[in-house]
Amino acid sequence: MPKIYKPGKVAIVLQGRQAGKKVVIIKQVDEGTKERPYAHAIVAGVERYPRKVTRAMGTKKVQRRSRVKPFIKIVNYSHLFPTRYALELEGLKGVISPDTFKEPSQREDARKTIKKLLEERYQGGKNKWFFQPLRF
Repeated sequence: MPKIYKPGKVAIVLQGRQAGKKVVIIKQVDEGTKERPYAHAIVAGVERYPRKVTRAMGTKKVQRRSRVKPFIKIVNYSHLFPTRYALELEGLKGVISPDTFKEPSQREDARKTIKKLLEERYQGGKNKWFFQPLRF
């Protein structure tokens, strides 16, 4: 079976609290680990998407509306739906590791750095599809 979930691939979470949210795969574990004996991936996603911005808005309002709230999570492959999109993640690779989830302070630091990277990408106008909520 070909490897679908590679680092940088964009997927949609199907189950759990973040169901329907877009995520980017940072690291994949195809054979599982001792704690998690199933195939899973470490992902970073957008919990709260940026809001619509118009030309009439001031700079302060535009900054407030273009904030991104990220999340990091370990997700089972069966709860992910791959898309055709990919994200270049040069800055994301070293931020999260399996040890990040053991201590809350490390998790917060990782979330802050991911927030900064995602907001830079959004304000640069790259990967617009990733920063829009799914439409049903």
